[in-house]
Amino acid sequence: MDCLKQKLVQKGLLCNNANKSKDILMLSKNQIKLIKSLAQKKYRQQLGLFIVEGVKGINEFLNSDVRLHTLYTTKSIFNIDKDLEVEISEVELKKISAFMNPNTALAIFYIPKPKDIDIDRLIVALDAIRDPGNLGTIIRLCDWYGIKDLVCSSNTVDCFNPKVVQATMGSITRVNVVYLDLERFVLDYKGLVFGTYMNGENIYTAQLPDSGMVILGNEANGISESITQNVNERLTIPQFGAHKKTESLNVATATAIVLSEFSRRSIET
Repeated sequence: MDCLKQKLVQKGLLCNNANKSKDILMLSKNQIKLIKSLAQKKYRQQLGLFIVEGVKGINEFLNSDVRLHTLYTTKSIFNIDKDLEVEISEVELKKISAFMNPNTALAIFYIPKPKDIDIDRLIVALDAIRDPGNLGTIIRLCDWYGIKDLVCSSNTVDCFNPKVVQATMGSITRVNVVYLDLERFVLDYKGLVFGTYMNGENIYTAQLPDSGMVILGNEANGISESITQNVNERLTIPQFGAHKKTESLNVATATAIVLSEFSRRSIET
């Protein structure tokens, strides 16, 4: 038994099953409880850990500078230090997975510290985004369009929520997500601040620089009034349909259009 497995068994976090292969261990109730607790933000913050599921997602993190804590897998197919790998059965994997049909592996990583924000580049800011799928998609979009820094209000959904991590498809390893007092950050920011609104300047004809900050607001309420006070330019995505009765665009869809326009202008200038 390798060092990691031995330590986990000694702590009661794994069970050595004599009826199984010597390399396959059973998870203890304590370990199952610990892993499942990471679905909740307060335990992720207390422990400084988060979960990644599936081979592709795990490999994205293994190829980044995010540090691995433990990898639980039904197949030893990862190129890692074997002291950090625990081989378990498919039955055991189902006990700890959030999915009905888990895919081969679940890994626990240490939550990385955010990096410094590069204020000389285009920054995307999110005000109270609540849906994990929206945040995950926005992180992927930032990765696609080369946005280095994504700043989020403290009441935006946690980027290490398992649903967010899954939705990013590994892009979270390449985007610096920073949680802060967004109102204060916008107030202190020295560059141009753009906000997305239902009524504003047409984004397709507006002058868009290759730096600055663009803010997208809450799914139901948009950008808060306290932040709006410090927005320099309001942008809107015009409707082209004949009826024009659609209430609004999904925030992730709006992000795609906004970043596409900023990127296109940077190529044309």
